Amino acid sequence: MNEPHLIVLFGATGDLARRKLLPGMLHLLQSGLVPDSRIIGVSMDDFDDESFREFAHLACKEFSPRPMRSEQWEAFAPKLSYVNVKDGADALAQVAAKLEADLGGSPRRLHYLSVPPKSALDVVHTLDAAKLVERSRIIMEKPFGTDLASAKSLNAEIHEVFDEQQIFRIDHFLGKEAALNILAFRFANGLFEPIWNRNFIDHVQIDVPETLSLAGRSGFYEGTGAFKDMVVTHLFQVLAFMAMEPPTSLDSDSISEEKNKVFRSMLPLDPHFVVRGQYQGYRDEPGVAADSETDTFVALKAEIDNWRWAGVPFYLRTGKKLAEGARIISIAFREPPKSMFPTGSGVGLAGPDHLTFDLADASKMSLSFYGKRPGPGMRLDKLSMQFAMQETERAGEVLEAYERLIYDAMRGERTLFTTAEGIERLWEISEPLLNDTPPVRPYQQGTWGPNAIHQLIAPKAWRLPFERSWRKPNTNAE
Repeated sequence: MNEPHLIVLFGATGDLARRKLLPGMLHLLQSGLVPDSRIIGVSMDDFDDESFREFAHLACKEFSPRPMRSEQWEAFAPKLSYVNVKDGADALAQVAAKLEADLGGSPRRLHYLSVPPKSALDVVHTLDAAKLVERSRIIMEKPFGTDLASAKSLNAEIHEVFDEQQIFRIDHFLGKEAALNILAFRFANGLFEPIWNRNFIDHVQIDVPETLSLAGRSGFYEGTGAFKDMVVTHLFQVLAFMAMEPPTSLDSDSISEEKNKVFRSMLPLDPHFVVRGQYQGYRDEPGVAADSETDTFVALKAEIDNWRWAGVPFYLRTGKKLAEGARIISIAFREPPKSMFPTGSGVGLAGPDHLTFDLADASKMSLSFYGKRPGPGMRLDKLSMQFAMQETERAGEVLEAYERLIYDAMRGERTLFTTAEGIERLWEISEPLLNDTPPVRPYQQGTWGPNAIHQLIAPKAWRLPFERSWRKPNTNAE
């Protein structure tokens, strides 16, 4: 990629920009991964170029995951400019024209909409009025609609300005190194792909508990909830990577098509297999109604009705104020049909064999299985083989999730982004749940959710909490 870019960042003084986007853009430019670029921050704060640079400097110092040297900042700061939203499209167009002239006249354009969903269409029309649609790509944050009708309406209105190939609907979960490792693990190795089907896999769990509360965000969450905020936009996307057929190639169109085939094969969600919860104390948050039925927790069973996965349940769970924070995909393999091991040997006591992907920042994988305990007799223990990204010599080359997604969008690489067809299909299969929502069940903060989650998955068991911890890198300790 050698084309210079004009990057227009809407919501440039917001929390996401401060924590992830500005430090990420600094790193991409300093690393040489992207060519020369200029960045226009657009927001409602009463800044000028200099005060915006001061804001960005503090953000990069505080949140950059890598040390920032003074010469790096001195090279980055002049690339930052600022436009106040109230100055309108004409002011944006004038600043853009000046910066594009500095870059040679006709650079590519990348627009990042780090704004609330209700503001997205206003930004789209501002870009149209500023004549910044040509040669551009646009990154949009979740949630993308709140149901099928709103998603279709939003797509239709955006498509009046931007072609589908210009639109990049972001999911930062898929920007993780470990998410891409799923593709490598499945399709580059002859060991696992032959058993990646209903004949060998008993069930799959995708588990994303969070310890965060909704303090300060309850106003946004009241109109959204855990299902709309997390399941449609994150967990279903991870499910597609797990379940898709081998693509004809690794180009983004082929992978997007296989993901969409998974979504087309998913059965509509059955409200009887959905548990909604709300942590105790949520209704005391500012802006929350005393009788709020907003879900801060959801667990459900999803099914994919195709030849590979028919009869294999996918259990999804996510929520706020839970016991631990994690991002786990766990594949449970079928147990042997018969055991020749004697009673008391330990076989079966620790459940089935599991392949586990940890999608957290410290990317890890684990394969658990039974093995003989050293010594006399035939006692079996659950053992595991583990891999951690930090143990590789290239661990320092890992990109942060938002860095990878910005980089991919600048290249036009759509593998980790969602299509209009995909997002509309996910809202379509969600309609039975949205039209007949189960009641929210209270759960105590610091637990794993309402007790009904155990009936949802019975006679199986949730993989989290783990009975044993990940081994520390370069040690043999459990």
